[in-house]
Amino acid sequence: MINLSTKGRYAVRILVNLARADSRTAPVRAKDIAEAEGLSVDYAEQLLIKLKAAGFVRSQRGKRGGFLLTRSAEEITVAEVLAALEGELCLVGCAAESCTRRDGCPTKPLWDEAGRRLRELFAGTTIGQLARVFVSTPNYQI
Repeated sequence: MINLSTKGRYAVRILVNLARADSRTAPVRAKDIAEAEGLSVDYAEQLLIKLKAAGFVRSQRGKRGGFLLTRSAEEITVAEVLAALEGELCLVGCAAESCTRRDGCPTKPLWDEAGRRLRELFAGTTIGQLARVFVSTPNYQI
């Protein structure tokens, strides 16, 4: 099983939430994001701070303050977000450069190709695309 952390998954969801709210024109409060995503406000704020540090969002203070996307959702890829929050995606630990059995492993090409395809999928998927997808449809297409 491939497990991305909740940090990476919720960071993507938060950006999709901001894209759906058209946050480039009107800020969205952390409280509203947390409620929409079923997160605690503290956890949503932690992720928003990381997203801000990575340059995906900016904050606006004041009575009508909140968070806004720094660029179009169509320009932000899932790969960028995951790289910023998770680091380099490695499908299986043995695919890493440090594996001592790397050269003689008969399954290495499979793991390398699977990882390449997954990275390609993430790089080709934008937050804007996800914001337009009706995810409750069982066989939705990106």
